[in-house]
Amino acid sequence: MTVEPHDTPATKRLHLLEPDEIDALYAHPRFTPDERLHYFTLTAPERMLVQQFRTRSTQIACILQLGYFAAKRCFFALDAPEVTDDVAAIQAQHFPHAELTPWVCPTKPTILHQQNQILDLFPYRRCRSAEREVLTQRARQAAQLSCKPVYLVRDALQLLTAQRIVLPGYTVLQALIGTAITFEHQRLTALLTATLSAGETAALDALLTTESAGVTTITFLKREPPDVSRTAMRQEIVRADALRPLAAIAMRVLPQLAIAPEGVSYYASLVSFFSVFRLQQFDRWSAYLYLLCFVRQRYYRAHDHLLTAFIAGVAQISDTTAQAAQEHAMAQRLERTADVAQAGRVLQLFLTDPTDATVSFPQIQAQAFTVLNRTRLLRVADFLAAKVDIDERDRQWQLLAHAALRGKRQLRPLIRAVPLAATRPDAPLLDAVTVLTRTFAADRSLHQVDPTTLPSRWIPVQLKRYLYTQDTDQPKHLIPDRYEALVYRQIRHGLAAGDVVCHASTQFRSFADEVLSDAQWQQKDALLTQIGLPGLHQPIGSHLADLEAQLEDELRTVNARIASGEHTHVHVTRRGTRTRWTLAYPAASDPVNNPRFDAVPQVDIDRVLAFAETACDLRAAFTHVLGRYVQSGTDAAVLRACIVAWGTNMGLGRMGEISDISAQTLARVSQNYLRPETLQAANDLVSNAIAALPITRHYDLGAATHSSSDGQKFETGLPTINARYSPKYVGLHKGIVAYTLVANHIPVHARIIGAHEHESHFVFDLLVNNTTTVQPTVHSTDTHGTNAVNFALLHMFGYQFAPRYRDLPETIRTGLYGFQHPRQYTDMLLRPIRKLQTDRIVAEWDNLLRIFASLAVKTTTQSIIVRKLSAYARRNTTQQALWEYDHIHRSRYLLRYVDSPPLRQHVQRALNRGENYHQLRRAVAYANFGKLRFKSEDEQILWSECSRLITNCIIYYNATILSRLLTHYESTGDTARIVELGTVSPVAWQHINLYGRYEFTRTPTPIDIDDMAAALRKQSP
Repeated sequence: MTVEPHDTPATKRLHLLEPDEIDALYAHPRFTPDERLHYFTLTAPERMLVQQFRTRSTQIACILQLGYFAAKRCFFALDAPEVTDDVAAIQAQHFPHAELTPWVCPTKPTILHQQNQILDLFPYRRCRSAEREVLTQRARQAAQLSCKPVYLVRDALQLLTAQRIVLPGYTVLQALIGTAITFEHQRLTALLTATLSAGETAALDALLTTESAGVTTITFLKREPPDVSRTAMRQEIVRADALRPLAAIAMRVLPQLAIAPEGVSYYASLVSFFSVFRLQQFDRWSAYLYLLCFVRQRYYRAHDHLLTAFIAGVAQISDTTAQAAQEHAMAQRLERTADVAQAGRVLQLFLTDPTDATVSFPQIQAQAFTVLNRTRLLRVADFLAAKVDIDERDRQWQLLAHAALRGKRQLRPLIRAVPLAATRPDAPLLDAVTVLTRTFAADRSLHQVDPTTLPSRWIPVQLKRYLYTQDTDQPKHLIPDRYEALVYRQIRHGLAAGDVVCHASTQFRSFADEVLSDAQWQQKDALLTQIGLPGLHQPIGSHLADLEAQLEDELRTVNARIASGEHTHVHVTRRGTRTRWTLAYPAASDPVNNPRFDAVPQVDIDRVLAFAETACDLRAAFTHVLGRYVQSGTDAAVLRACIVAWGTNMGLGRMGEISDISAQTLARVSQNYLRPETLQAANDLVSNAIAALPITRHYDLGAATHSSSDGQKFETGLPTINARYSPKYVGLHKGIVAYTLVANHIPVHARIIGAHEHESHFVFDLLVNNTTTVQPTVHSTDTHGTNAVNFALLHMFGYQFAPRYRDLPETIRTGLYGFQHPRQYTDMLLRPIRKLQTDRIVAEWDNLLRIFASLAVKTTTQSIIVRKLSAYARRNTTQQALWEYDHIHRSRYLLRYVDSPPLRQHVQRALNRGENYHQLRRAVAYANFGKLRFKSEDEQILWSECSRLITNCIIYYNATILSRLLTHYESTGDTARIVELGTVSPVAWQHINLYGRYEFTRTPTPIDIDDMAAALRKQSP
């Protein structure tokens, strides 16, 4: 759902949530038997409150209100039919021996009196005028971060929880957020009017009107490079040059608007989503805002692409020459081994008595050279005399010089187009870069430059022997080609270490650019209060004291249980002085393609999509690129055909051949309706609908929504800029990774990453950017999802990180830490490897708070800041302090993981659910042998979201059948069947026809869920 600020006047109610989302907040709680036992069990203060009321009816009403308020932090009408089952449960739990009489709801004054008592008990306060003013101010601040209504709603709910305010009515939220969005639009319009000059507005207008080669300037700038080839990068350099003057305007104006980076990204995305015609229809100042944000983002992304191509080019040349040098050295070693044997024959020439005393030494030499020539004999002599090995590195530098021509054509334009900087004031490498770029700009070669004028103090001492000539009779001087190759290689290493940066980029900025500025951090108290995370306010001294008490107690308790034999799942073996232990792992569960679905009749995928479309109102998500809704049934059918074409990897052309809709029609509808924005909105609708089904409550693990994330590799049939080699998964070909967040079997969020990127860098990103109502509290990954910071970050933001490690005993041996010296734990089986350096955490706590706050207000893409925190080669004190803080939470988790079989079972089940989803995703994207046939990142995103939408609809269809069956079992009181049904995974597709000829224009026969549930019920054991 896209909301343009100018389209939201204060007098018009804003569409914030879908019906399912509204029900999740405001509908009566629908408790399972276990939840009723939990919420209607009274604490001592609650029991005293209930006992204040004399009659059983008023006591039941009080218990009802206590349970409902504990579940949703708001009050509900008690005369509704929804309370009948809860009243019966309360009577059975709290009044088992009393005579059952019809329950009568107390009078309104009594209900209000109970509510006030409950508010005092918790304590909470109602949302009155003062509280609404606080919400309004917070919404205005949040609108500067992002004007997405779903973000503003979540921020408001977070504030309500932090301030302990009762949830206001939906219309109140609509009015507050609508007013905030309108206020933000008016604020930005006023600032833009006062800031932009006439010449600058004319330059922005030209983006939408100037045409070249038949396309407008903005259309040309929106194009992304398909790969990192020389041709694609030449075009990207042209775009960067065109963007540079406009980017200067954007970088001057945007800071004055005080928009958070997340807001800049959102406004920039609107330019990508909408056509030129639609942008021209926008309010003038809104269009300027969107264009400025787009120019800034696209300029930064252009530098990202150029530096990515530069790194890939340097890596390719380095790897090729290193391999060639290694092969050359290996051949020389084999030759030398053979020559050593022949050298024995040469020595025999000097040991044999000559038959002719007149034989001269030159003649003996000639005989020796017939055995081994002079060059090879000299190498053997050097080896025997001084054990001089073959210098593989020297050979590599020779090859680098030979590869210089290719490197010059590929790398020189890239390095000239990107403004590089350094994090240290004294950066001699940049002096070399400046000399190179100036020389190349003057159309000169380094061979035309005096070698003594080339900056050289940055050259590592151990490499100087390869960079300088070795002639003994002439002065040494730099070899230009080798010097240039070393500059490129050091830039590559500097970018990886964070020493070389590009401030006008997203991925290669300095770490200081990623976090809040010094000026922003001066207001840290107000900022931390606004963010509202509890962990940001506790003094670090008391916080560490609490963590120390908890970790030390867990160390003693877990080791004592193992020593006493209480933990039968821990197997300890002793051989002499060595002690080893292993841990029994739970078996797999939630099998994919559950046999119960074998009894369900086959249906075509089109019918499943049509069923989900009707039930979830998917048509509302697919807005036309020009802002219109299409009402005809034919367009809805074509839309489903486009989703199937993209999601199955078939492509629009092939779908036009095997279906009853032409490829031209499919292309038109796809271009008009399928965008990342609309597809994500559609996926959110289906995910929320699944979460609202009764069966989903039974998928919780340990009474919590337990999610997992994992990457699925796909080979790319065509080269793209983010495709990389991954020999383990796609052999000698390139591929990408679809990284997905799965919670309770629902794929709630996903993104495309490169096969070379570490999955752990995106865990936090997926969780905090999940826009569905399915909000997990526990999250699992495999070992690939772990790094040096994820435990700390997820803990601070309210998530419990629960990964599964490949080798747990080794992980604990090398990764368990304590607050005491290791000598204090000598009698323990699970011993900390060293003492935590808490002084580092205390000294750097202010900087750590700055990092947490930066992530909360989204100063940058979270995955980028996590990557830099966990992977920078050069460590600093702040990074080391964060790693120490991470060690605390990881150590606590490792002990809990060993101590708790249910936790291990839940982690395994959560990961199994992710694997099950991958199998369904692979079955859906079956066409072209699973090789993706898309040319750009945008097309890959469309494929990913369409594929996820198809799988989501299949899961929704299955979960609806299971929910109907659950309702039947609940009506008959069949508890055993209810429990058994909770173990049936909705990830199944053996009853879905994904193949064959598609006939979308024929109205699909409606699916009768009752019949499907009846078929499933007959098959039940």
